[in-house]
Amino acid sequence: MDSRTPAARTGRPRSVAADAAILAATRTALVELGCSKLTMGDVATRAGVAKTTLYRRWPGKNELVVDAVAALFDELELPDRGSLAADIEGVVLQFATILTLPEAKNGLMAVVAESTHDDALRERIRASIVDRQKRLVLEGRARATARGELPPESDPASAARTVDLIFDIVAGAVVHRTLVSAEPADEEWARSFTRVLLLGLAGAAGEGSSPSGV
Repeated sequence: MDSRTPAARTGRPRSVAADAAILAATRTALVELGCSKLTMGDVATRAGVAKTTLYRRWPGKNELVVDAVAALFDELELPDRGSLAADIEGVVLQFATILTLPEAKNGLMAVVAESTHDDALRERIRASIVDRQKRLVLEGRARATARGELPPESDPASAARTVDLIFDIVAGAVVHRTLVSAEPADEEWARSFTRVLLLGLAGAAGEGSSPSGV
């Protein structure tokens, strides 16, 4: 008699194509309906899947919208334009462009408002959008350090705090400019903002370590 325990069943693997179709349908619905009128049933119809398929992946509409918007920000890239200043300007302009998209603007403002009284949703926004996009700061600092534009940070805890601070400054400024003040984040603004940011970094780094391009 075979006494071995059968291997656990893992269930049907999740379809990447279905996920992409659902997130794309969500963004289309955000443009056409806005977040308040968007429903899980409407998204399912647009994506050509059963509504139960959505609920197996997302517990509710807000979580679905977060992931749909997060996919837009995942397209951000830090361009290599030859200097830290130029690189920052490039990613700031990309970020501002995404925020002008109706699906990004409608979705982000709605879920941020909801997250003020929903801790789990706030954590999802942090994990899906904020933490994932800190990769851009890490990449930018590593590239600038390799160029000799910024000094290396030997203390991991200090380096992590610096990354958090830089991300907060950049994201906060661009979001405020585009979504709150509703002013253009154009090349002139991006250049001025970057100059101020790099002056701050130079001051934090100390004398003799001013980033090039300032």
